[in-house]
Amino acid sequence: MTLAAHPPVPQPPPSMSDAEWQARLELAACYRIFDHLGWVEMIFNHITLRVPGEEGSLLINPFGLMYHEVTASNLVKIDYEGRILSDSPWPVNEAGLLIHTALHAARSDAHCVMHTHTTAGTAVACLADGLDPDNFYSAQLHDMVAYHDFEGITVNPGERERLVSDLGERNLMILRNHGLLALGPTLPAAFSALWTLQRACEIQLAAASAGQPLAKVSHEAAVQSTQESFQLGDRTGAGRTLFEALRRKIDRIDPSYQS
Repeated sequence: MTLAAHPPVPQPPPSMSDAEWQARLELAACYRIFDHLGWVEMIFNHITLRVPGEEGSLLINPFGLMYHEVTASNLVKIDYEGRILSDSPWPVNEAGLLIHTALHAARSDAHCVMHTHTTAGTAVACLADGLDPDNFYSAQLHDMVAYHDFEGITVNPGERERLVSDLGERNLMILRNHGLLALGPTLPAAFSALWTLQRACEIQLAAASAGQPLAKVSHEAAVQSTQESFQLGDRTGAGRTLFEALRRKIDRIDPSYQS
């Protein structure tokens, strides 16, 4: 069965490359997917994406808009210093800039960076032991999640180096007492990783609420699960299949993100 392609969308402005426009469409769709999943924090939190072919340029949500108001055209283009490069009436959030620009600048493979304050993710971030390895989703993340200690609202430039150092080569991080973070070489790859971590947190809290001991996942089973998850991800385009399925759903519900 062949699935229908995305419906026709508006063309980019004459001064904008097609590559940037396609990146804008993908990122705007992702904001709508986050909204659909409830991964929202009013006007706060961010998903950032590098502009293809423009070294040091990022796309970020306009500060003041809800996620369901984000569109391809109102995304703001900035540089790694947070300077606005596009013609936009909207500002960007200083507290979000530090995390995202630091990771984009430090990691050549950080094409996309996502940060959330979901209830489940933040709750697990507040636990002394962090993520419990004993569920189906967390078992797929063996040795993949980094931790960074809470230093207050993230506006201190001095935190950049510590944030980057704590992340190391991993693509997932739990910001203690704060929330979740994911990055990836593509937006769908980052999304797939974050979805897995989010589900792991949700299941952990649900299981803990039963007040009974958890069945343990062995070290060997966790290693095997993580390896199998990577292999499956390769077969499905590293999250592309999942992301495109959700994007089609958003296209049916409200394709206004394409404007």
